[in-house]
Amino acid sequence: MTVLVLVLIGVLTGLSTVLFGFGGGFVTVPVIIWADATLGPAAGTVAVATSALVMVVNAAVATAATPHPILARLRSRGMLLSLLVTGGLLGALAALAVPAEVSSWGFVIYVAVTIIDMLARPGFLRPTTSEPQTRARRAIPTTLGAPIGAVASFLGVGGSVMTVPLLRRAGLPMGQAAALANPLTLAISIPAAIVFLLARHTNVHGAVFAVGIVDLGAATLLLAGAIPVIVVLRRRPPRIPDRVHAWTYVGLLAVVLSAVALPLLTTTGV
Repeated sequence: MTVLVLVLIGVLTGLSTVLFGFGGGFVTVPVIIWADATLGPAAGTVAVATSALVMVVNAAVATAATPHPILARLRSRGMLLSLLVTGGLLGALAALAVPAEVSSWGFVIYVAVTIIDMLARPGFLRPTTSEPQTRARRAIPTTLGAPIGAVASFLGVGGSVMTVPLLRRAGLPMGQAAALANPLTLAISIPAAIVFLLARHTNVHGAVFAVGIVDLGAATLLLAGAIPVIVVLRRRPPRIPDRVHAWTYVGLLAVVLSAVALPLLTTTGV
């Protein structure tokens, strides 16, 4: 049953990669926590680590299939990408240095704040239309590269939940914002995945096919479901009204927030 569930969740991960630029982080973290529940508190750390590897592959496949005119927006943003890589490395190291509950609760808090921000502030559900091409080129300030990369890899979210709203508020439609989130997620997740694959943790030996602190077995099943979906949808992207696309993004975040928060609240007795 677990195998089938992971493959099916992988399909959902592929959908979220193409439609929302998630790369899989927001979907895989709660799923891996569930699949590796026998690890106890260490399941949160394994979830973040496994999520990083899944995001590397998903984001790479999605980026390779993204039209060049969209990727051209990242030209001359080499410093931003370098800082995302640096932040991704630092965030992964930080995740290894703190109790697993810190990353798990950080995940919940960050997603909750993000949802409130998208609902309360104009620009995401009701995007601006003034000079989108010019504004989108510098929608993500270079100085935010390291903080975005560090927070994303520390929480296992990939970065799309930070970059998509920024690109959206710069005037880009959801489809383009999600597409650009994938190469940015790739820059963050590569160093994080390397750190987690080389790491050692005494409490993760119960994970099946663990490499470092990555549950390679679970990652493989998730990718088996995700990659075919990414390839097909990138060749034939679905046509979704922009406003519906944006509301669906918020709704998916709310579902994931519930999936992670409820087990944590139950465990802590809140």
